[in-house]
Formats: sequence, structure tokens, C-alpha cells
Amino acid sequence: MKTVENASVVSMANLTDDVYDITIHCPEIASWAKAGQFVELYPDNGANLLARPISICGMDAEKGDIRLVFRVVGKGTELFSRLGTGDKIRVLGPCGNGFNLKDGSAVLVGGGIGVPPLLETCRQLKGDKTVVLGFRDKSSVILCDEFKALGARVYIATDDGSLGFKGNVVELMKSEGITGDMIYSCGPKIMLEALSDYAEERGIACQVSLEERMACGIGACVGCVVKIKDGDGWTHKKVCKDGPVFDSREVIW
Repeated sequence: MKTVENASVVSMANLTDDVYDITIHCPEIASWAKAGQFVELYPDNGANLLARPISICGMDAEKGDIRLVFRVVGKGTELFSRLGTGDKIRVLGPCGNGFNLKDGSAVLVGGGIGVPPLLETCRQLKGDKTVVLGFRDKSSVILCDEFKALGARVYIATDDGSLGFKGNVVELMKSEGITGDMIYSCGPKIMLEALSDYAEERGIACQVSLEERMACGIGACVGCVVKIKDGDGWTHKKVCKDGPVFDSREVIW
């Protein structure tokens, strides 16, 4: 179930130069939301016709709050970055299909701004948890300490080697021999495709969030379609409506 709420901003903070951390009060959405889902934020000034889909980083049903971590990439997200405590914003959610959480050992793999939706996923998972996070460089690293606070083993990879392993997350996983019963992942398509191959080679089930592909967020623009296996053939599915989470073995990369 999803609804539109006129939410109020509880807090806003900078995590990096272009990444913002906002908590908004929207009780109905917070009570229904699941890890891996997203919401749509609507600019109030009429400057943009389309809402902007942003994955849920955290939720507190008791307080009625959800937490969003987003990067400024255009005019819409730039407008959201100007919001302050007490400001109002229209929110639609929770949207899409989230992660199907399973028992057993979990490996959570995130890249860049695909890291935030994995935090709530990590919080809800029980048992052994390993987190592998990839970033451009040391200055772009976010949320690592929060994953550690949830009891997860955290590995970091940076493209330039300024923090942790020099290289990408899959190279790091191969180097450390990281495996588990289920992989939960979100990040750039190139990362998810390589991770899908890694999981298949090792017989590990893997769920991928293709949130990078979301455009309008409501299935109207058809800009987020992906090919999904269907019997002996394939079919088109919309990331924002049928996803964003899919079984990696079903995706035709």
C-alpha cells in the first residue's frame, strides 16, 4: 500500500559535499515501508513536473519517520538539499518491491549512492552480516560506521586506494574470498552485473536493486525498463514498478 503525505522535515545534514541526509516525518509511509523500497519527493515550487525517486535509508515506525540519503545530481535534488527543519514536502510511498530478507549469512554489497538502502536492510537482517562498500575515493565514503554499529564486518574499496582496498567491490570480494547464503546489493549497473557473475560462479543467491535505472518513479515514462527472463524468452519489466529489486539470475544484463 502507498499513499501521499504532506511530510515535515525533522532534520537535514551534509554527509559529503554533494550527499545529503534528510529525515522526514510521514507516519503512514513509515509504518508500511520495507527495506529496499523507495519514495517519491515532489518539489513544491512547480519548477519540476516529475517527482524524484529516492531509496529509503532508514525507517522508524514508532516515531513515524523515514530517512533518505541522496546525492545532488540535478535541479530537483538541488531543491531538496535546501530544505530545513520544519519545512514541508509532499511524499508518495512506499513504492516498489524491496528486498526479500532471508535467514542465514548475508553479504551486503553497495556502490556509491547505492549504499544507503542497504543500511535498513542490514538493520533488519538477523545472523552473520558482511558488508562490502565501494566508493570513488576517501572523501565520498558514507555510512560505514553505522554498518559497523549494527554488528557487521565492513570492507571498503576505493577506486584510487585512498581508503581500504584499491579497486572495485568484486575484486575485493575475490581477494578476501567473501561468500554467504544471500547477497543483497545496490549500485551502478556495471557493479551489479559483475556481482551477478560472481554470485552465479559460486552458487550464491543474489538480489540486485536496479535503482540507478529509475526515472519518473511511477511507471509513467517507461524510461526504466529492463529485460527479465521469462521461460525460454524474456519480457520487459519496469524497475520503478516491478522492482527495483530483482533476482540477479532473472536479469538479462
